[in-house]
This record gives sequence, structure tokens and C-alpha cells, in this order.
Amino acid sequence: MIYNSGQDWLQAEAKKVLFFGMSGLGKTHVSNMLRGTGEWFHYSADYRIGTRYMGEYITDNFKRRAMQDPFLAELLRSDSIYIASNLTFDDLSPLSTYLGKPGNPELGGLSFAEYQKRQAQHHRAEVAALYDTAHFIERAKDLYGYDNFVCDSGGSTCEVVDPFNPEDPLLAELAKNHLMVWIEGSPDHETELVRRFKRAPKPMCYRPDFLSELWGEYLDTNKCAEEEVNPNDFMTFTYARAISQREPRYRAMADNFGIKVTHTDLGKVTSSEGLNELIAATLGNRG
Repeated sequence: MIYNSGQDWLQAEAKKVLFFGMSGLGKTHVSNMLRGTGEWFHYSADYRIGTRYMGEYITDNFKRRAMQDPFLAELLRSDSIYIASNLTFDDLSPLSTYLGKPGNPELGGLSFAEYQKRQAQHHRAEVAALYDTAHFIERAKDLYGYDNFVCDSGGSTCEVVDPFNPEDPLLAELAKNHLMVWIEGSPDHETELVRRFKRAPKPMCYRPDFLSELWGEYLDTNKCAEEEVNPNDFMTFTYARAISQREPRYRAMADNFGIKVTHTDLGKVTSSEGLNELIAATLGNRG
């Protein structure tokens, strides 16, 4: 690992950390807290995905809807209006809206084939955004003078790597440049995470085989055709299953490439000093 002991971490002039785990367990919260100190550069993988790699898909989706309105269509054709996404670190809804939900088109659903295509786009974008962290570590230092760097990764990082392979190329690259920190939840958090997801869906990227398996299971269990699927119901069903199937993948990432902190312990952290102490203690207890 990039830091082999708690003392290494505490004495490092440049601290570089990547948080991973399910959305809703505190990755963005602690990253925002660090950024707020004025001493850390905050890199959001989801923001990079939604702006650099999928921004054109997102705005074209807006334009496609606008073109259905004759008034807006004429203005768009003449370049009289400009349509753009206002995606932010804390509001990823433009990306979530583009990724969409499969099912009944009358309820806003996409065909499953279209949903799979957009998932594949996100998969490629997430890999690229994670590889970009090395460039942004240098950029943060050269342009802005930041020594400390925090990567707020997407909850689906474990879906675009092989966490059980200790030589996975992307994970090896990330571990070379950051301390990889898994934020572990607990069974008690699952209900709350599902509730939050229903209220404010986050961009979700699933492995193709997992997604196809759940799609087939949902159709069989509910005895329905593709166009009869309730999109929101399917997304909640899939998200709830993802929580349990991702846990061993996150655990393998921590075992092979980093460390683990609990959501409860991280929730007690209110300052960069507190985070430093938690990470140093965790490194000290590793092994």
C-alpha cells in the first residue's frame, strides 16, 4: 500500500485517499468536509463521468425531449437556445435521468436493450474516470497547490473491476496512487439506503451478467412482459439486491488493496484531524 503504517500516514506531507462503498454511507460527506478545510482537492468520480465522459449523452437526451415540442424544436434548430446539464458533486440527477430505468414506456421506462446500452456507456466512463485520478493528483498540485487529494468514487467501482484478483490492473493503479478505504455499512443501514434510493436515485452501474440475471428473475417472478415492468419497482428491487452482492466485492477490494473503516466510526469524524487519527489507527491494526 502507499502508506504502510499509521505513522506513515500521519507523517506524510501529501495524503492521498480514495473512499469506496455503497452510496449513502458518507463518501461525499467526508470528501466535502475535507474540501471545506481548504487543504484538500476533492475529485468526484461521478462528476467526472457526468461531465467529461457522458455529458454529451446527457444533453442530447434533454434535446431529444425538447425536440418533441414544436416551439422548442424550432429554437434549437436555429441555435436560439442553449441546453446544458447542471450536474454538481451533490446533485447527480442529470446522470441518473440519462441512465434511466427499464420497463413500461408509459411510466418513463426504457427498453431493456437501451438500458443495457447506457449501462455499457457508464461502465466505460467509470473506468476512464478512475484512471484519470493520477492525472488529477498532479493537476491539483501543479495548478492549485494542493498536496492532499481525496477521491470520492462511485458506489459501482466494484462492478467495473475484478476485486478478487490481487493483480487487477485498475485497482493496482488506484492503490499505487491512493490509500484505498472501504466504508463498511451494516445490515441496519440497508433499509435506510433503500429508502434514500427511492427518494433520490443515484447513478447505478451494474455488471452485465448481474443485471441480466435480475431482469430475468423479475420478469419470471412477476409474470410480466418487458413493457409491463414498473420501472421504479424494478430499480428498487435491483438496488436492494446490489447491496448484498456488492459487500463481498468491497471486502475483497479492502483485503487486497486497502483498509476498512465502519460507517459508524466515520460518522463520528468531524475534522481532517479526526479522519487522520481514524485512518492511522486502522492502518496500525491492519494484519
